[in-house]
Amino acid sequence: MTPRQRWTLALTSVASLMVGLDALVVATALNTIRTRLHASMAELEWTVNAYSLAFAVLLLTAAVIGDRLGRRRTLAAGLTVFTLASAACALAPGIGFLIAARAVQGAGSAMVMPAAMALIGAAFEPRQRGAAMGIFGGITGLAILGGPVLGGAIVQGAAWQWIFWLNVPIGALLIPAVLRRVAESHGPIAEPDLPGLLLSGAGVLAVVWGLVRAGEIGWGATETIFTLVGGGLLLALFAGWELRTPAPMVPMRIFADRVFSSANLASLLQTASIFGTAFFFAQYLQAGLHEGPLDSGLRLLPWTATLFVVAPIAGARINRIGERPLIVAGLLGQALGFGWIALAAGSGYAALIAPMVLAGVGVSVAMPAAQSAVLGAVAPQAIGTASGLYNTGRQLGGALGIAVVSAVFAANGSYASPAAVTDGFRAAIAVSAALSAAGALAGLAARRRITVAPRVNSVSAPAPDVTTV
Repeated sequence: MTPRQRWTLALTSVASLMVGLDALVVATALNTIRTRLHASMAELEWTVNAYSLAFAVLLLTAAVIGDRLGRRRTLAAGLTVFTLASAACALAPGIGFLIAARAVQGAGSAMVMPAAMALIGAAFEPRQRGAAMGIFGGITGLAILGGPVLGGAIVQGAAWQWIFWLNVPIGALLIPAVLRRVAESHGPIAEPDLPGLLLSGAGVLAVVWGLVRAGEIGWGATETIFTLVGGGLLLALFAGWELRTPAPMVPMRIFADRVFSSANLASLLQTASIFGTAFFFAQYLQAGLHEGPLDSGLRLLPWTATLFVVAPIAGARINRIGERPLIVAGLLGQALGFGWIALAAGSGYAALIAPMVLAGVGVSVAMPAAQSAVLGAVAPQAIGTASGLYNTGRQLGGALGIAVVSAVFAANGSYASPAAVTDGFRAAIAVSAALSAAGALAGLAARRRITVAPRVNSVSAPAPDVTTV
């Protein structure tokens, strides 16, 4: 690994870690925010979903901008927006202002994530990419490890606002380092696809809005049905336009690759399962088991700490084992772990430790394999687009997971008593287990990839040094 590659991997991983932390750092702070800002359950969901909504809607657009204007430049700009928005979150006088600032944070994150993944894909040869993605996934996974713990420590030791103030000095150091140490890279330069940008943005917005609102007003509500169906139609129009326009922002042939499509679907379902679980687990520990914010974050470590340890090991073995076995085995492990947690809920914390470890190992194995499969299924010039699609799917999955498990929690429990919290949590985590199992089924279509001699392929073909069997 060259010094430039080390800098690229380190800085993009830290950038991804910082924006990833803010997707989950509020998990252990939600109970405090609910009481301090007098927030309702719907408003608590929006503190998470406003971030995810802006993130998902703007990802494809940000990926295209990064390809055209430069991925390093886009990464630095995204970090700037994210850092300023973090300061705004910390200064929020009420829940409405906090939700709005979280949406701006999501916009910054949408610029950061696809640029970070694309820069790694451009900096590393395909033979090195699996190991690099394992390290990237492990460091990024510290967001899952550190988010609940960091949030709990700050909320208990200082004030909830400091979960956002922490980003400001990190961003101030990271931005100049990225501009100085990371090599610039571009995707194919083409004419702007404005209809594609509008159709994709409006379609993703409608779908995520429908998923978010479904948890508040019900899946059968007119607004929910209208936005979900309307979003689906807009995305269908987007696909039709992309097939016909001479300069598409997303070459639709990319979805013809079975590895690419199945890995993205598996990742979407995996993220839905993780976000749905993370949203309620810390609340269960606090409202159901009477743990403090810091203690609840620390008690999630058997689930979260495994990612930092296992993900780099799994990533280094992708070329030897293949992506499909790792995706399927990992998501099955996560499904079994979450199902076990659902059965053990109400029996005390000790009964949750073993299934948390199992679920953590599962996601640690599956995540780098899915990332590698997505980037390895396209030619180098399409890495930016592939990264944008992958991260869009993850954000849709996060919104889906929170919406579904929130509806299940509300139907089976409440915050009225510890017993009611436990009933709702048990049902919600059972649904998360089902989502993980569905992801494992999707991963079966990701055929094993074996490294062979380099060759050049089209956008929809496998990466230059791999083939499928």
